[in-house]
Amino acid sequence: MPDLPPLAHLHVHLESAVRWSTLSEIASRNGISFPDHLRGGAHRFTSFTDFFDQNHLVRECLRRPSDFHRVAVEFCADQVAQGVGYVEVSFTAAAHGERLGDLGMPLAAVLDGLAEGGERYGLDWQVILDTSRRRSVERAWRTLDLARSHAGVVAIGLAGDEDHPATPFAAVFAEAREAGLHVVHHAGEAAGEASIREALDVGLSERLGHGIRVLDDPDLTAEVRERGIPLEVCPTSNVALGFVPSLAEHPLPRLHEAGLTVTLNTDIPEMVHTTLRDEYAHWPQLDVRKLARASVTASFADDATKARLLAAADGGAQHVVVE
Repeated sequence: MPDLPPLAHLHVHLESAVRWSTLSEIASRNGISFPDHLRGGAHRFTSFTDFFDQNHLVRECLRRPSDFHRVAVEFCADQVAQGVGYVEVSFTAAAHGERLGDLGMPLAAVLDGLAEGGERYGLDWQVILDTSRRRSVERAWRTLDLARSHAGVVAIGLAGDEDHPATPFAAVFAEAREAGLHVVHHAGEAAGEASIREALDVGLSERLGHGIRVLDDPDLTAEVRERGIPLEVCPTSNVALGFVPSLAEHPLPRLHEAGLTVTLNTDIPEMVHTTLRDEYAHWPQLDVRKLARASVTASFADDATKARLLAAADGGAQHVVVE
């Protein structure tokens, strides 16, 4: 495997990237019962519902501004340790704010932590605020309000169970685009062609979070390729959640061969025991430098940040070894 430049990471959820040791400490301090089998990060998902249940437990542990601040600082350290130079981290800010009775506190604490961690460890970052398709349109509007009022937030989008349609949220995302925010939705992971078309045509999505089911429809594949819509592919997560039987059967090589813009990501790294470096190492048969460059060009980074990362990709001094 060749050395790689500092990587761009476009699809990773902050709450699913919290160190298990940190989570255990926070849970104890906040008086939350935390199952012993999770204290060492030893867990397996029996279904997508099981993942949601475990993810809910993680989120419940985060209560205080110091909790959100700490996990954000540690997130920066962990990203840099795995070779990331720029990250767009997803955070479900409105859900935390509603749960804790202070809508703005969790996001403000996370942004402070990212600012501190980014400066300390040398990481460029931006935040994507996601909201669940299963929740109310009112929460989506609150998510948009948070995004518009906080520097450092670059985009909003839908996550969660793709069986729930995006159409009820259309006005939120139209207004987000008018406000100068980017829009990116999870689509085409659990559901197929209809999910992707709705995300693009109704939800105005500029990238596809996952998008691995695009190959189900040749016409849709051609449209996504021609429109240059990037895919945020998360192979280990797809396998762990049961959407793909194994890495050997993952459609990533076929997505690549179809001429689609493919980026590699981790999605829920602590929950599935992966890093971005691991994700690249799984695909020695592919042009991993091309994948790394695609993640930079597909990002919502400013032109100066993209130019710096691409210059590194073309022969800069700082590189990441992928074994």
